[in-house]
Amino acid sequence: MPRIIAVGTAVPPYVLHQTEARTFAGSLFGEAFPGIERLLKIFENTAIDTRHVSKPLAWFEEEHSVQEKNQAYIETACRLGTEAVRRCLAQAGCHPTEIDHLLVVSTTGLATPSLDARLINQLGLRKNVKRTPIWGLGCAGGAAGLRQAAAVAKAWPTDRVLLVAVECCSLTFRRQDHSKSNLVATSLFGDGAAAVLVSGEARKGGPPTVRWEVVDAASHCWPDSLDVMGWDFMDDGMKVIFSRDIPTLIKQQVKGVLDPFLASHQLTMTRIDRLFMHPGGKKVLEAYEEALGMTRAKLAGAYEVLKKYGNMSSPTVLFVLEQAMRQPLQPGEMGLLAALGPGFSLETVLLQAKETVE
Repeated sequence: MPRIIAVGTAVPPYVLHQTEARTFAGSLFGEAFPGIERLLKIFENTAIDTRHVSKPLAWFEEEHSVQEKNQAYIETACRLGTEAVRRCLAQAGCHPTEIDHLLVVSTTGLATPSLDARLINQLGLRKNVKRTPIWGLGCAGGAAGLRQAAAVAKAWPTDRVLLVAVECCSLTFRRQDHSKSNLVATSLFGDGAAAVLVSGEARKGGPPTVRWEVVDAASHCWPDSLDVMGWDFMDDGMKVIFSRDIPTLIKQQVKGVLDPFLASHQLTMTRIDRLFMHPGGKKVLEAYEEALGMTRAKLAGAYEVLKKYGNMSSPTVLFVLEQAMRQPLQPGEMGLLAALGPGFSLETVLLQAKETVE
């Protein structure tokens, strides 16, 4: 089975404290919402302390053209992606020229040539590296990207596959959008990148090590749910779509998807030792707890990532995975990684800890 060798992460240098974000939102949305103080309580109820953003706060107090924001996205995404990859490969003792496939996941900007082509140049990857840009998956992109990286490694079992998920959510901010969805987004989203090295099972060498192997993966799209989560493209940039019904949908729908998937492997949720869930927000994690009958302790990693980084869209679930990989792992442990995204969709990856060589 394909195995996860290392995970590296990176965030921008500008730290945004939740109290600062609250003050900023109060001044921006105050005229649009009478009694704004009541709505601003959302900032205190997110379970977020800090986030990292691509520009200093003063930058967001001014108007910026779509071209300017997108150029900032390209520059920042490439820088963060490069940092995350270098940290990932350093952990694995892998040189960039040893990478056979590069997959890059992103949604918060546009680039042609795509980000993967730019990263090939910046990282010094081989000229014949196979590359695949994946766009539009939003928060589900990290899980879907891992699924696809594992599929590639299974098809080419002697190869090394590098997945990069990078988002600059803050750069999509539109000052003229005074909707409640934008207010919620202002309280939740941050920027970051994660890189995951996945190896095929036929690749040998090095001492035996217990690693996560990808057992299986699944995708599920609910019909007639395109308006639950995503982006609309406006004259001044990308307008966030963020339904207040997401926690309710999790409570009502997710268990019915996960249970059959686990049952196909003779498993139930009680048999899952570690959960790597995308922390879309505090209410999302609480909905998972209720829907799946789990304790908050099972989601401690997701809560910790949410507290430090907020919702970074696609890389966030890989931050949760990276945090867990620092902890001792016992052969036979089962893990479940999952993320919800536009579609409205659920991406799920089943993991098992095994002793392998790389």
